[in-house]
Order: sequence, then C-alpha cells, then structure tokens
Amino acid sequence: MTTPLIVNVHDAKTHFSRLLEQVHAGQEVILAKAGTPYARMVPLEPSPAQRKPGRLAGKLLDDAFFDALPEAELTAWSGA
Repeated sequence: MTTPLIVNVHDAKTHFSRLLEQVHAGQEVILAKAGTPYARMVPLEPSPAQRKPGRLAGKLLDDAFFDALPEAELTAWSGA
C-alpha cells in the first residue's frame, strides 16, 4: 500500500483535478487544514453486480425436487 499524500486545503482547491486523477488511479489523499488532517479522499469501490432473479431457473433443481415427500420420509424428519 502506498503512503497517503497529505495536501493542505488551499493546494487541494488549486489542484483539485490533478488530485482527483491521482485518487482515481488508487492514491489516497489526506486533506489537511493548518497541518491537521480533516478528510480523506479514496477511490470508490466497484459497484457489486446487480442480481437477476430467475437466471438459474431449471439449472440447479429439477421439478421432482418440489414433489411431496413420502409419508415415511415426513415421519423420519418429524422425529415421531
């Protein structure tokens, strides 16, 4: 991991576009006011992929999976 770049607020305002490009490239930037850290600029995490309901339909379980269980199986599971 790289060492964060510490930039005072005035310089950050002057060179914001350049700093934004550095952050986008993976560099962490700490914004400081009078030498005191105030904020951190870091790149955004990638968005998780959107889920699509039903995309595995028919691929994992066949229709027999949903058939009623035989009475002996039900009794075994109920512990009776």
